[in-house]
Amino acid sequence: MQGRGQLKGLKVVEFAHVVAGPLAGALLADQGADVVHVEPPGTGDAARAMGPRKDGHPLWFKVAGRNKRSVTLDLHHDEGRAVAYRLVAWADVVIVTLRSGRLRAWGLDWESVHRINPKAVLLQISGYGATSSLSDAPGFGKVGEARSGVVGLTGFPDGPPVHTGFSHGDAVTGLMGAYAVLAALHRQDHDADFDGEWIDLALFEPLFRLVEWQVIVHDQLGQVPERAGNQLAVAPAAVINTYQSHDGEWITVTSATLRSVLNIAELLGFEKEQFATAKQQLDQRQRLDDGLRAWVGERSASDCLKAFEDAEVVASRVFSMADIADDPIYAEREDIVTVHDADLGPVRMQAVLPHFRQQPGRIWRTGPALGEDNDLVYREWLGLDEAELAGLEERHVV
Repeated sequence: MQGRGQLKGLKVVEFAHVVAGPLAGALLADQGADVVHVEPPGTGDAARAMGPRKDGHPLWFKVAGRNKRSVTLDLHHDEGRAVAYRLVAWADVVIVTLRSGRLRAWGLDWESVHRINPKAVLLQISGYGATSSLSDAPGFGKVGEARSGVVGLTGFPDGPPVHTGFSHGDAVTGLMGAYAVLAALHRQDHDADFDGEWIDLALFEPLFRLVEWQVIVHDQLGQVPERAGNQLAVAPAAVINTYQSHDGEWITVTSATLRSVLNIAELLGFEKEQFATAKQQLDQRQRLDDGLRAWVGERSASDCLKAFEDAEVVASRVFSMADIADDPIYAEREDIVTVHDADLGPVRMQAVLPHFRQQPGRIWRTGPALGEDNDLVYREWLGLDEAELAGLEERHVV
């Protein structure tokens, strides 16, 4: 059974593999869009073979491909490209992650897509953007992270720059791509003269946009923000750090208001009068940090968290995946759901987020088998007849 949600009726085709482009499509699919994931026959999306396996079945694609239709299509063939153009004509949104030169050669660049379907929204994701001198260079999310400035800010002053423990650049690009698609569709709904839209997104740009203060601090103060551990290079508050408890747990503490920092000072036994103003608090950041490190280090994590709660100090244990799986708040929010998978049976994964309470999205399938939806998409949605589809299958185009 197909999904429901805010985007029911939206038609999306993605000529995109691995993370960024498919995640943009997945976010749309989670909210009910019909998303057709186009894959080469035989091998499929490279993401199908990535990551850990259970009983020979890769686990990552079960989530990455969820709520989508899988069709096989060989774009190296003229016949395959002809079918691709029919998918472009069918779709409201086209997502591509191929290099610019390949897109032009295969007729999936902006000019070609716009000619086939003048109302289509094209989301083009690449390493360096379609307008740069490196438009044909390969790009991956980790390179985007490095170029964005985020990795240079992450880590401790005396250590190397640090990437986060997941596909950060790709994931944020997918998220911004989905947001951009919805912005374009909003304009389509309100502009009688809408003439399609080309969203040109480089992998380094979304994270670069999210680090709002980097450019203006460098421009106005001549400063280059550096790594500062967990305290942030440009800290908005007097207390931001992680501290290890006596029983080895890590706790993060953030106090961004005058009152919350005063509460910490009082908890540590400091004279509150010495922390009455924002300037006094910032001037004594190191004293607060040292005091908290010693205070937390002498107590268990549970005792610390109880004391912080009583003192109205915002703090949390740093969660592992095991903590998340057992956490009552995640359970109350229904943020982890169980879905049936044809290969593995019941599997747990993230719910559709964010939650829409009136018309929520749902997970109606895990990642499909390669080409599982060829008949549905090609026969019912595109209208290929029996003989035409049979011929394409014989010639290994699909």
